[in-house]
Amino acid sequence: MAKRRKSATRKKVKKKIKKKSAKRRWSQRVTDTSDALTLDEGVFTLDSPKAIARSLKQSAERSHRRKSAPYRSAMSMLTFYINRGGKGLSAARKRTLEKAKDELRALYGKD
Repeated sequence: MAKRRKSATRKKVKKKIKKKSAKRRWSQRVTDTSDALTLDEGVFTLDSPKAIARSLKQSAERSHRRKSAPYRSAMSMLTFYINRGGKGLSAARKRTLEKAKDELRALYGKD
């Protein structure tokens, strides 16, 4: 009877799963503890693009830890969130966030 190798395979699969889940968590940590901005709770879950843009602008201007201009910090955080959301964002949610970029540009007069 041949030896079973399933346990070795299972260990490799478990390791792979752990690595993937650990990699996924870093983006949440960046969003929560970024030196760029201290965001309001649930800013990216707001329904209105204007509300998202206003909140990001307010957070960027209030922050003393950011390393660049308020506009750049706010836009960077929004872009980061959209990019990290990837396939997990619905089309409607992505559209709302993209509109929030336009609203942010308008708030800063960067049309």
